[in-house]
Amino acid sequence: MNLVNTPPKGTADWFPDEFKVRKYIFDTWRKVCIRYGFEEYLWPLVESVDIWKAKSGDDVGGSELTQITNREGNLDGLAIRPEMTPTVTRMVSRIWKETDKPIKWFSIANFYRNEKPQKWRNREFWQLNADIFWETALTADIEVISLSLDLMEAFNPPKWSYILRLNHREIINMFFEHELGIQDMEQSKQIMRLLDKYEKLPRDVFQSQLQEQWVRDIQKILRFMESTSIADLRIHFPALAWTQVFAEFEEVYMSLEKAFGNEVIQYSSSLIRGFDYYDGMIFEVFDMNPENPRALFWGGRYNGLASIFGVKEEVPAIGFAPGDETMKLFLEWHGLLENILNIQEEKTYIPLLSACSFSQVQALAKELRSIWKNVLVWLSPKKIDKALKYADKKWIRYVVILWGAELEKGVYILKDMQSGTQEEKALKK
Repeated sequence: MNLVNTPPKGTADWFPDEFKVRKYIFDTWRKVCIRYGFEEYLWPLVESVDIWKAKSGDDVGGSELTQITNREGNLDGLAIRPEMTPTVTRMVSRIWKETDKPIKWFSIANFYRNEKPQKWRNREFWQLNADIFWETALTADIEVISLSLDLMEAFNPPKWSYILRLNHREIINMFFEHELGIQDMEQSKQIMRLLDKYEKLPRDVFQSQLQEQWVRDIQKILRFMESTSIADLRIHFPALAWTQVFAEFEEVYMSLEKAFGNEVIQYSSSLIRGFDYYDGMIFEVFDMNPENPRALFWGGRYNGLASIFGVKEEVPAIGFAPGDETMKLFLEWHGLLENILNIQEEKTYIPLLSACSFSQVQALAKELRSIWKNVLVWLSPKKIDKALKYADKKWIRYVVILWGAELEKGVYILKDMQSGTQEEKALKK
């Protein structure tokens, strides 16, 4: 029987060059999160199905779940993790009484969703998740959003290559309740999911689907969705502008605009986000490349999520989750991938220039590795000219020449492939 040598549909093999790119992304994420004082954590690959069904929406918590069967072939009430937020909330709910607050956590892990694979959207994917718990102050919103922007800047992107869009679920809720008079929770959810698709749908299709939801004042919705600034909201919906929620939203907006510039921070009425658990500030980082206009990642507040785990008091929380695929695509479109691939570790290469010198090569490699040198040993005899060509091809910095006369003298030659200089060093006796 001949087995296929390709990975399962919706997953990917990462060969060394590909892994190098992903590792660079992950290492950059980790470095910036630690710089902000966040602590790293991890959790099981599987989780209770009930958690996802309770708060992840009909897609992620339903059709996209990959459930597990037991030995008898029956569903076991467990599913492979499709996202992170409900799980980290479960973890926090276990320690909320005794732990120091606020909690600033991050993780980098892989997930799996049973959905149709698309270009740059696999079933298996990796994400950074960064969250702050137990902080109601607007400073937490500003901190998390600032972290997301500094993550982008850590990749040295070109100016105006991305923007951060802001909105607020409470402002949207107030618009539904006070401007549209919609009280029914289920109808609100359906319309909200439709509004989240506003930029992707033709206007006639959008209006037609609004009519199917029995929305009466379609023009008012269009006016709301076409607002491009906080000033537009103030003019068209003054009742919203007088609320405390609006004032807080404006304060966060102005603070971020001052820190990062008005060319980066934008208000977006079409930013709704489909997940049911967002209940405050929501935001997304958007790629401005005209050939790749898409959201790179998003986040927001989800203060009420811990209630599903029996926590009686509200647990304030805000976070975001960039993915590896969209981040790699951003780096590619903006010409940043080549810089990553050209980053070379300071590696030392010891070719085996004669079979009889293997024991000396191994001894030298052991000595260099003991002082944390990155050493590549070739395991079969290789001619010196081919060894040097291999080092050039692999961008290896140093080559050890150890054979013949050097062995007799008890020395080796360390050749710097960048400068072309050579240095004679004594072998350890």
